[in-house]
Amino acid sequence: MGRPRSRSTPRLHLLGRTSVADADFDVLILGAGSGGYACALRAAQLGLKVGLVEKGNLGGTCLHVGCIPTKALLHAAEVADSARESGQFGVNATFDGIDMPGVNAYKDGVVSRLFKGLTGLIKGRGITVIEGEGRLTGPKQVTVDGRAYTGTSVVLASGSYSKSLPGLDIDGTRVITSEHALRLETVPSSVIVLGGGVIGCEFASVWKSFGADVTIVEALPRLVAVEDEASSKALERAFRKRKIDFRVGTPFQSVKVTDDGVAVTVEGGDVIEAELLLVAVGRGPSTSGLGYEDQGVAMERGFVLADERCRTNVEGVFAVGDIVPGLQLAHRGFQQGIFVAEEIAGLDPRPIDEAGIPRVTYSHPEIASVGLDTAKAEEKYGADGIETVTYDLGGNGKSQILKTQGFVKLIRQKDGPVVGVHLVGDRVGELIGEAQLIYNWDAHAEDVAPLVHAHPTQNEALGEAHLALAGKALHAHS
Repeated sequence: MGRPRSRSTPRLHLLGRTSVADADFDVLILGAGSGGYACALRAAQLGLKVGLVEKGNLGGTCLHVGCIPTKALLHAAEVADSARESGQFGVNATFDGIDMPGVNAYKDGVVSRLFKGLTGLIKGRGITVIEGEGRLTGPKQVTVDGRAYTGTSVVLASGSYSKSLPGLDIDGTRVITSEHALRLETVPSSVIVLGGGVIGCEFASVWKSFGADVTIVEALPRLVAVEDEASSKALERAFRKRKIDFRVGTPFQSVKVTDDGVAVTVEGGDVIEAELLLVAVGRGPSTSGLGYEDQGVAMERGFVLADERCRTNVEGVFAVGDIVPGLQLAHRGFQQGIFVAEEIAGLDPRPIDEAGIPRVTYSHPEIASVGLDTAKAEEKYGADGIETVTYDLGGNGKSQILKTQGFVKLIRQKDGPVVGVHLVGDRVGELIGEAQLIYNWDAHAEDVAPLVHAHPTQNEALGEAHLALAGKALHAHS
């Protein structure tokens, strides 16, 4: 494993480029999360010799303690809501409660099947997996458990961890992170969620559906503050209707663990009590102690600085995923990994437009978006340089069937392309595929309006919104 090749038989890259003959690998990747394994698979597909270093399980945070298990919980929550509210559809059913061991078995089964599939893919592509904690010990060298491996190119993909706040200690029992939340064996009676971003809102949504009392504490002025203000306000209205309590513009001060839970003090002196405190204040880059700075890699606040081609300031060293400033999303890291593999192979891929990366919050209701929000569009083009239209899902047949409320909001440069698409409503995350094509291909409303959208689907709402933006509104809009 990782044995140096003979100098007399250097491995050939695509396009006739040769690797350094005495390197163990053409591409040596530190971290097997979404960015790392995507880079490994694409590089191997391109004929490069790949080493993949991972101290945990292949798949990283997203597969094991992030995207996949949380979305499994959210689906279980949707099923619980369907059972509880079945009467409105004329279906007689009863909701008898949540069997958390059963929910966890379902969740873990999904993860296990995907992990097995990924493991098979990695093995089938001839990728060398190096198990253990790796550390960058040279510009082209990673050391794992005392053994050094070299790569003509090195890709840093060490991922992220759940952050806390200064003085806020995570005990894993009463004060927990999302990783602990995924392993709970019972439904808590009450929860305080510290942080009203994507992770906080998703867990708040799950626990409310499971029957817990939920309070979100958020220091910023609104929930999911990275989204368009209209989307935030829509989610807040929906959460009020679901009786999810939230306090925005309310900084956390301290927490005290009590005999039967936690007592959280917020700015102003109010004390909120609950069984658990979930700390969901974002994720930090996992870079500490990995030797990056020692090897001269430029860093800022723990993040690895990289240019639009994912190159660090050290020749031959790339960085992808959550350790690079920007959106901490699995699909961003995944695409960056593919990009870097193609860059190393000399294919000159097109840089990724960060604004063109779709974003989804899988709460009930969902929020999805791509491109610029209203504030950023006004900043870029001026308040008079943009046009917006909002199509209410009340006019969409499938949304009526699903009994969901929300909207499609479009932002375009005046007389120009659509520069932002913002969606709110159950299942709207499934619409973001077409939305990101519209944004990334610089489509005008007049380009989309003539396209035929199947009826009855929620996808029609995108079509209707573009009809309205093109001046052909058939149903009510604002």
